[in-house]
Amino acid sequence: QVQLVESGGGLVQAGGSLRLSCVVSGRTFSSDAMGWFRQAPGKEREFVAAIRWSAGSPYLADSVKGRFTISRNHAKNTVYLQMNRLEPEDTAVYYCALARGVGIPTTPKTYNSWGQGTQVTVSS
Repeated sequence: QVQLVESGGGLVQAGGSLRLSCVVSGRTFSSDAMGWFRQAPGKEREFVAAIRWSAGSPYLADSVKGRFTISRNHAKNTVYLQMNRLEPEDTAVYYCALARGVGIPTTPKTYNSWGQGTQVTVSS
């Protein structure tokens, strides 16, 4: 059983930055993918970014390209989402998720394990 715990959310002004962390406990495999999703009130859960646990290039949604980056630290069993130049439209609960051996999926239903989420609020 894998557990994911997010942290790093908060309130920030537009143009500011935040770094989210997701600590992964339990067994992981090199083929696993780690993803970040977000969900704003009244909206569906939306793909933000993903990366293979072992190696490979990240994949980001068009809406965050050039502003967000995803990375991983194997020694700390942690995946990060660095968010720069934040906009009010980025306000949402952000979730970390793990998908077993299916490439780099972008749909929530493909992911097997989820964290509890962390709130990000960007004021204008």
